[in-house]
Amino acid sequence: MKAHTLRATLLGGLVALTLTGCLVAEPTAPPVVATAPPPPPPVQVEVVPAPPGPAYVWIPGHWGWRPRGYVWVPGFYALPAQPGYVWVPARWAARRGGWAWVQGHWRPR
Repeated sequence: MKAHTLRATLLGGLVALTLTGCLVAEPTAPPVVATAPPPPPPVQVEVVPAPPGPAYVWIPGHWGWRPRGYVWVPGFYALPAQPGYVWVPARWAARRGGWAWVQGHWRPR
C-alpha cells in the first residue's frame, strides 16, 4: 500500500513539474493601478540627460496620483526587460467618472 502511495505521489509530482515547463509568459496589457477624478495636468518638459550606456532607454516622467492630488514623478533611464524589447509609455486614460492610470511596460518589438 505504501509503495502504491509513493508511486502515485511521485507520478503526480512529475506530471506537475512537466506541465510547469509548458507555461509561456506572454506580455499582457498593463494593469490600471490608480484612478483620479480630475484630469492630469499637462506633462512637464524634462531635460533628458545623456544615457549612462548604449542600451539604456529613457522612461519619461509622468503625473502620479496621491490622495491630495497629482505629483510629478521624474523620468529615468532603464535597461530593457529583454533584448529587442521597447518601452510603451505609461499614460492617463479617460474613464467614466475620472481618469485611470495605465502603467508603462516593456513589449517585444
